[in-house]
Amino acid sequence: MNGKVAGKFFEGDKRFNLVVKLPDYFRSDLNSLELLPIPLPNNTDNSQPDRIPLKEIADLRITYGPNQISRENGKRKIIISANVRDRDLGGFVKEVQPLSESKVELATGYWIDYGGTFQQLISAQERLMIVVPIALLLVFILLFVAFDSALTALIIFTGVPLALTGGVAGLWLRNMPFSISAGVGFIALSGVAVEWACYGGIHQKITRTR
Repeated sequence: MNGKVAGKFFEGDKRFNLVVKLPDYFRSDLNSLELLPIPLPNNTDNSQPDRIPLKEIADLRITYGPNQISRENGKRKIIISANVRDRDLGGFVKEVQPLSESKVELATGYWIDYGGTFQQLISAQERLMIVVPIALLLVFILLFVAFDSALTALIIFTGVPLALTGGVAGLWLRNMPFSISAGVGFIALSGVAVEWACYGGIHQKITRTR
């Protein structure tokens, strides 16, 4: 069925295997496969046949299984894909997890992991939980250095939560779920809000100096 290497063919530096296997029309016909002759051990009794058909020693049937066996970390893996639309991916997985645990019976040694875009989402959230506070702290330090006043830096910094509130309202009005793209947009929105508030603070400082 899958063929057997009977030799090798060399073409310059290239090397190819010579594989002998049944033709396609023969492999797709179970009746023909059942008639394949299987040689028997040599015997001196000429009254016994020297070959028997394959159906005498095996049951042939067609079954459907995975067309590809994937592995990860030395273990077999079966992938079930799903496309999530019109809602957030994290909320979808939170609803699927209890349903799969209560309604899907797994054999011993099997377990369910959630990967793909959801795994990237979790990884990005963990990074944002570290990067965003550090970035906001650095922004506040830069404002403090620029204006030499903690109060002024704090007043300018209040534009960040106000801008985020507007961003959340925009998502709600557009009926869009929160995603990593939206999170990156919130970071950019915070930067623009600080920039405009900082511009107003600098303008006021210049005016007072004059």
